[in-house]
Amino acid sequence: MFELDYSNKSKKFLKNLERILLLRIFEKLEKLKDNPVPSDAKFIRREDNDKTFRVRVGGIRILYKIKDHKKLIVITKIDKRERVY
Repeated sequence: MFELDYSNKSKKFLKNLERILLLRIFEKLEKLKDNPVPSDAKFIRREDNDKTFRVRVGGIRILYKIKDHKKLIVITKIDKRERVY
C-alpha cells in the first residue's frame, strides 16, 4: 500500500473546492493507494526513477508521481483541465 503526499499547489487548490467535488477527488485518491496505476490513468513522462501519471475526476486533472522505492505517491498538481498542461 502506498502513502500519499500533497504539494503546496495541490493543497491550495483543494481548499477552495466545492464539497461534492472534493469528496469525489478524495475517493479517487484513496483508490490510488491500493492501485497506483488504475486503468484510467495516463502515463505522462518519466524523470529519473519517478513516473508521472494523470487521472481525471470530471473536469479536474490530478497529476502525480510514483516513487516505487519509497512506496509514495506525490500529488504534484490538481487543477482544471485547461490549466494543468
